[in-house]
Amino acid sequence: WSQFDETQQRIVSKRIQDAELAGIALPASEQERFNKISERLSQLSTEFSNHVLDATRDWELVLDHPDDVEGLPSSLTLLAAQSFNNQEEDQSADPESGPWRFTLDGPSAMPFLQHCRVPHLREKLYRAFVTRASDGELDNSPLINEILELRRERANLLGFDTFAEMSVATKMASVTDVESMFDLLRQASWDAGQADLADLQELARAERLREQRFDLTDEQLRPYFPLERVLDGLFDLAGRLFGITVEPADGQAPTWHEDVRFFRVLAESGEPAAFFYLDPFSRPEDKRGGAWMDECLSRRIVAGQLQLPVAHLVCNGTPPVGDRPSLMTFREVETLFHEFGHGLQHMLTTVDHADASGINGVEWDAVELPSQFMENWCYHRETLMGIARHFETKEPLPETLFENLRRARNYRAGSLMLRQLNFGMLDMYLHHQYDPAGDETVLAAQPRIAASTSPLEPLPENRFLCGFQHIFAGGYAAGYYSYKWAELLSADAFSAFEEVGLDNEEAVATTGRRFRDTVLASGGGRHPMDVFRDFRGREPGTAALLRHTGLA
Repeated sequence: WSQFDETQQRIVSKRIQDAELAGIALPASEQERFNKISERLSQLSTEFSNHVLDATRDWELVLDHPDDVEGLPSSLTLLAAQSFNNQEEDQSADPESGPWRFTLDGPSAMPFLQHCRVPHLREKLYRAFVTRASDGELDNSPLINEILELRRERANLLGFDTFAEMSVATKMASVTDVESMFDLLRQASWDAGQADLADLQELARAERLREQRFDLTDEQLRPYFPLERVLDGLFDLAGRLFGITVEPADGQAPTWHEDVRFFRVLAESGEPAAFFYLDPFSRPEDKRGGAWMDECLSRRIVAGQLQLPVAHLVCNGTPPVGDRPSLMTFREVETLFHEFGHGLQHMLTTVDHADASGINGVEWDAVELPSQFMENWCYHRETLMGIARHFETKEPLPETLFENLRRARNYRAGSLMLRQLNFGMLDMYLHHQYDPAGDETVLAAQPRIAASTSPLEPLPENRFLCGFQHIFAGGYAAGYYSYKWAELLSADAFSAFEEVGLDNEEAVATTGRRFRDTVLASGGGRHPMDVFRDFRGREPGTAALLRHTGLA
């Protein structure tokens, strides 16, 4: 054992832990039961997901009067007309005259609820959304209880008291860490959430409260963010912080589409350190939605030679139209910074073992630290104003728009924080304290948890748990907290730069190199809490997150 270095020991330890969590060390009789539980849980997960998909597919809201869609974004009416045509043979719908078909799919339902100006239509879709897969043949509530029972039994077989304890065994935070974070953030958010609700009640008949309050729309900002300027600003920031140089290398590697770009990353010494592909634009015909970063090649030693890492960064941004370049929404800018942060962790690793280089081997609740860290720079005045130039007039972003953008960042911060805490606390309660064999049902636990996290009492028929695929058909069981945990880490990391002065170039560069040589370099070779301590000099806290969201 002593012949292995720290990274190698961690790789071996994690491999052993994975095997143990798969039941390899159990006696034969318990192993048989463990395998049956795993098989049944897989079946239940698939059944749960299929019920949600079927319930989502079976519901629709078709509108054919222009007044009903007034105020909806053009991208949504385009999607709704296309959705109607996909269901009909005559292909008669268009975004201007309809008909428009809205569904319970996220890309349709969420913007409809946000932008629709007809209250009874919003209510109709909302009620359908929070009762998905909760009655009849598609009712998921019996599956939930069986899933929770089997998860606890499997955890008990492995020597854990609860499934939550088993889940966090492979993560950065402990159950105590998570519960402490929830408590601190909930207390800090409650009054702000109540104020948000009062605002909405007072202005229930007003249109577009965020735009009214901050005089800000995506379309106002879009002309100031052509993709090429955003890339130049992003690469310049990476150079200032981490000492790297990013330069185009198009034509030096094959690509899968003409839109795809290829870049070379040079270390501070000038030597090649990594490469990455960028696939920036939406292509509905052959590309799934969302944004992600993944590896093409990991840093490792192959036949005695160092293999440099290669990443691919995929976004679904606005493509060029005619002579107009790609003009990004501000959310698309944030997404690009986010994915580039993931890419930096993959590309700037100094670990030579593939199982722990870059993003490999990093605990789930820590892997979003670099990506969310990079998003903070989108609100740094010098960084953003250095990027934002009108694509035609070359004029800088007006100061009033920038200030409104920064103020809008924390719009409804209290209620949005409480919403995420509601999901995370309910997830942790069900997997740590809830007794599937007890008197309380999961649908009774849901409103009880909401009483401490939701200023607006949920509808009596709200059964969103029946559609909560993240924890019952995805990988977030007893792990939904990781969204907030990563936010906490990234805010605390960014505060190290604030403490030395964001406009102090020398101090920012020094801090950036330390971030590079700890968080970005270490990959999965060390425990993320040790890595964070190396960078920050202490364990993470909630103060920076609360300050950044205006809740301190």
